[in-house]
Amino acid sequence: MFATLSHTRVLRLAGLFTWAVIAMPLLYVYWEPAEAGNLPATGLWPLFIFYFGFGACYFWLTRGLDSGGHARWLDRAMLLVLTVCALAVSYLHGSGLGSILMMVAAGVIPWLLPLHAGVAWLLLSQLAVLPMYRLMGFPPFDALMQTLLYGGFSMFVFVTSLVARRQTEAREEQRRLNAELRATRALLAESTRVNERTRISRELHDLLGHHLTALSLNLEVASHITEGQAQEHVRQAHALARLLLTDVREAVSQLREGGTIDLSMVLRPLVPKVPGLDIQLEMESPLTVDDPERAHVLLRCTQEIITNTVRHAAARHLWIRVFREDDGVVIEAHDDGRGADAFASGNGLRGMRERLGQYDGHLDIRTQPGAGFRLRLSIPSGVPLLAAVPQGVL
Repeated sequence: MFATLSHTRVLRLAGLFTWAVIAMPLLYVYWEPAEAGNLPATGLWPLFIFYFGFGACYFWLTRGLDSGGHARWLDRAMLLVLTVCALAVSYLHGSGLGSILMMVAAGVIPWLLPLHAGVAWLLLSQLAVLPMYRLMGFPPFDALMQTLLYGGFSMFVFVTSLVARRQTEAREEQRRLNAELRATRALLAESTRVNERTRISRELHDLLGHHLTALSLNLEVASHITEGQAQEHVRQAHALARLLLTDVREAVSQLREGGTIDLSMVLRPLVPKVPGLDIQLEMESPLTVDDPERAHVLLRCTQEIITNTVRHAAARHLWIRVFREDDGVVIEAHDDGRGADAFASGNGLRGMRERLGQYDGHLDIRTQPGAGFRLRLSIPSGVPLLAAVPQGVL
C-alpha cells in the first residue's frame, strides 16, 4: 500500500499523524486536570478550538501538494491562521505543544510561499514563540533555548519539505516534456507517412503515368496503320493501356487525398496528467491538415498555451477548442486564472506570433483581473508544395 503513495502524500499523512498524537496530552488535561495542573484559566474550550482549527487548516492547505505552484491569497491567509492557532495552543496549554505544531506548519510553508518569503515566514514565526515561553513563566535563557531547539527542528522539516517540492517540480517538468515528446513523435510519424505517400504518388505520376501515356499514343498510331486481325489486337492493347492509365490516375489521387495529418492524434497526447491543471480539449476527430509545417505550428502553439497557463496563470482549469473555420484551423483557449490588466509578450508569445506570421496566421489575446486569459489563434489551411503537383498528363 505504501509503495503506491507519493512522497507528498506521505508528508501530509505524517503531519496529520503528528497533529493527532498531540491530542493525547490535551485529553490528559481534560480528563485529569487536577493531576496535570495545566488547566487553562480560560477553560478547555478555547484550547480545543485552536487545536482543531490548526488541524482543519492543515488538512485544507495540504489537499493538493502534488499540484505544485504557489498558493492563492486564501491559502496564504489560512497559513497565517495556522501559525496563530499553533501559538495559541502553546500559550493556553502552557507547554511546548504549540512548538511541535509549528514544526508541522514548517512542512507546509515551502508549498505556499517562494523560497525567500518562506524562510522569512519561518524565522518570524519561530521568533514569535519566544514571547509565548516568557508568558508561560520560563526564564529568559530557558525560553531562548526552547525557541532555538524547536526552531532547529522546524528548519529541518522546512528543508525536507523544500526538497520534496523541488522533486515534485522536477517530476512535473519531466512529465510535461514527455507529453511534448509524445506529441512531437506523433507529428513526426504523421509527417513521415504524408511525405512517403507524396513521394509514391510522384513516382507513379512521373514514371508509370508518362510511360503509359506514351504507350497509349503509340498504340493509337499503330491502330491507324495496321489492318485485319493485327489491328484488332492493337485496339485491345490500346483499351487496356487507357484502363491502366485510369487506374494509375485513381491511385495517385487516393494517395494524395490520404496524405493528410490528423491533428487530433498530435494534440491529444499533450492533455492528460498535466500537474495542477485540468485541461478540457474539444475537437473533432479526425481533424486533418494537409501541410505538415502548419500542423507543427499548431502543435507548438498548443504546447505554449499549456506551458504559459501552468507557469503564469495560477489557473486550475484550461479549456481548449480546436475546430475548422472557413479555409483554416482555429484554436480557442481560456482559463480560470487570475488574469491581469495588461501583459507583456514574453519569448513564448513572440514565438507564437512569429510562427503564425509565416503562414498568414493571427493571434488575439484578451485578459482582465479575475477573468483569466482568453486566446484565439487561426492559421489558413494552405496547400503544401509537395502536394501541388500538376496532373495534366494524367
